[in-house]
Amino acid sequence: MIERESMPYDVVIVGGGPAGLATAIRLKQVNADLSVCILEKGSEIGAHILSGAVVDPKALDELLPDWREDGCPMAETPVTDNWHWWLTPTGKMPIPHMVMPPFMSNDGNYTGSLGNLCRWLAGKAEELGVEIFPGFPAAEILYDDNGAVIGVQTGDMGVDREGNPKPDFMAGMNLLAKYTVFCEGARGHLTKRLKAKYDLERDCQPQKYGIGIKELWDIDPAKHVPGRVLHTQGWPLSESGSGGGGFLYHQANNQVALGFVTTLDYANPYVFPFEEFQRWKQHPEIRSILEGGKRVSYGARAINEGGWQAVPHLSFPGGVLAGCSAGFVNVPRIKGSHTAMKSGILAGEAIAAAIGAGREQDSLVEYEDSVRSSWIAKELQLVQNSEPILAKFNGDMLGTVLAGIEMWLRYLKMPLVKPMKHHADSTTLQRADLYQPIHYPKPDGVISFDRLTSVSFSFTNHEEEQPCHLKVADLELQKSSELAVYAGPSTRYCPAGVYEWLTDENGQPKYQINAQNCVHCKTCDIKDPNGNITWVAPEGGGGPNYPNM
Repeated sequence: MIERESMPYDVVIVGGGPAGLATAIRLKQVNADLSVCILEKGSEIGAHILSGAVVDPKALDELLPDWREDGCPMAETPVTDNWHWWLTPTGKMPIPHMVMPPFMSNDGNYTGSLGNLCRWLAGKAEELGVEIFPGFPAAEILYDDNGAVIGVQTGDMGVDREGNPKPDFMAGMNLLAKYTVFCEGARGHLTKRLKAKYDLERDCQPQKYGIGIKELWDIDPAKHVPGRVLHTQGWPLSESGSGGGGFLYHQANNQVALGFVTTLDYANPYVFPFEEFQRWKQHPEIRSILEGGKRVSYGARAINEGGWQAVPHLSFPGGVLAGCSAGFVNVPRIKGSHTAMKSGILAGEAIAAAIGAGREQDSLVEYEDSVRSSWIAKELQLVQNSEPILAKFNGDMLGTVLAGIEMWLRYLKMPLVKPMKHHADSTTLQRADLYQPIHYPKPDGVISFDRLTSVSFSFTNHEEEQPCHLKVADLELQKSSELAVYAGPSTRYCPAGVYEWLTDENGQPKYQINAQNCVHCKTCDIKDPNGNITWVAPEGGGGPNYPNM
């Protein structure tokens, strides 16, 4: 048994993203005497934050009304121009905004780095007295004898591959709290455990995800239009009957953020999301923007796409879920930071009131009630059938048209379709023998690139002598099913080249895990057809170090 120090707080927040920072700030705004800490697994706040991002400032206005005049980097680039294209292999069909419901407009929104917004919010939180601990992942949940959450344990540092302490070993600490807020982002490893322990998904549909792959480019100033926002659908995913699309945002300093989302409910095991992104960049309309420019950063992250019907119960004894741990992304709008922050604001208000009333470690049902009666619910209910309709039509244009009609009917308060159901992404892969392998073009090293070169632009680093944080429960099952039946999709769906099927000295398949490449996207935890891979937090500070994503 390892002796561990304990530190008591009123509130412990797991995750230094928009939701966690908004929770902390609101707590201190309501009651400056509360002791609040944030645990962040990245090397600094923002190191693991990756998003497009076009931000609806609605929640930011509620939290810090003077943010535009207070040095917030997001204020630098308001959206000025909004385009939406349906791509064919060589051309495009513009989709007029007049055919979309008004809530799809980006007027009044801002584009920039969500990581830098989080860094700015962290400064505001610290000014209020919030303690922030970067490089300290929450590794375990602590419970009392009655099953209530009483805090978390941070991960041990200085452990070798076999789990033995090294000379620099440092035991994790027990951070005890009256309430613990889980804001881990999409597919958080502790959130998974909480959902199972308290059966939080008993009344909702399975959460669904996409894998978003992003790059930053410095482009020719003559091609740069600050505030221009572009979204695309159609090619190349239309060729494999898969869903998703691309984005390209003109941000500050002659830089564009571009990326590609592949929904993880695809059926063809030969679909290769990274390579679909490389193909998309070679489209004549996209390539013409990038030519003469230079890529400066790369990253990837899973995105919640389940919508309102996939939101679980949010409260349990001793804690709550907020942000993408709960799944508040508005898929058609491609936005989630504003709903995440609003959930954090509501969590902060509910927790401060409960502690003020002398309560602790009970279920904050009033937080859940406030979320379900807030503008989060109203906004997500308007679009809750969009993703299921698109999935039903495999990303075809007909699905886009029908999803648009359904959104209009809901906006006009004339819904004709009940909330539609989902299937977990791990269940949608079909056998490889039903498909032909997809032959992707070789990268040209100018617009398109290989995976390992790309990973170097994520500035990912892990301490090599540590236990592997990607846990394969049954290697024989991986060989007999993931490889033999599905042709090894993990070698393709991972955007960092973590998984490889090699041949050992006896000519037998060998599963190799290059955990040092992992960018913490969680796709393997989501898409493995047998649920055989589990992502857990590695040693603190490991993973990507995104400078401006």
